[in-house]
Amino acid sequence: MENNDTISKDFPLNGQGFIHTEYPDFIILNDSKKVKVKDLGVKFTAINSFFFDYLKEYHIPTAFVKNDKKNSMQYIKHERFPFSVKISNVVDKRTSKIFCKTEGCHLNLPIFELHYGEQNNCIVNESHLITFDLCTNEDLKLIYRICSKANAVLKSFFERRNETLAEVFCYFGKHEGKIYLIDDFTPKSLKIIPSEMANGKWIDPYNLTTSSEIRKYTDVLFNLTSV
Repeated sequence: MENNDTISKDFPLNGQGFIHTEYPDFIILNDSKKVKVKDLGVKFTAINSFFFDYLKEYHIPTAFVKNDKKNSMQYIKHERFPFSVKISNVVDKRTSKIFCKTEGCHLNLPIFELHYGEQNNCIVNESHLITFDLCTNEDLKLIYRICSKANAVLKSFFERRNETLAEVFCYFGKHEGKIYLIDDFTPKSLKIIPSEMANGKWIDPYNLTTSSEIRKYTDVLFNLTSV
């Protein structure tokens, strides 16, 4: 999820600057459609804070500090990189068309894609980011290392719960020379599918268009992180 789905501001706390992110009870889909869901902000906050705390246990640097309220979070103040890293562990629709592979097929190695700005379809490469001074080569090396480790940790988490981590977007910020994972583990950036789909009863995370679908998929993530 991008910042147009949240309300963010900087504020002082104990003499330091923190970023305060509030999750409302709606989500903005790729077609700019706003969909309202009861208690969505509270569940997004709970899901995000769980995964940030979980990743910290594996020494993955995150900017998350604590929950401010039921629907808001505090992060170390940082400068956000204007790009994200999409990690795919299964073949998605676009990759399937390009390489003539079966959509949904598991990958032996994850695919890392750089996406510039807030549009998920705006794919760039390392040369773009370095040439336009959006980051350094050293920054990218560290970002890729963090992504690789976070992906391995999250994959293992979901596999133990009979789920497959199909895709996740990782976003990063920098503070005092250190790079942090800053968000996001909401349904817009975290896609999981059942490891066994024999009964066919599952919510397609790539096609969330209604309030009911968003609520059900959010509840899947919420329940997995609430046990």
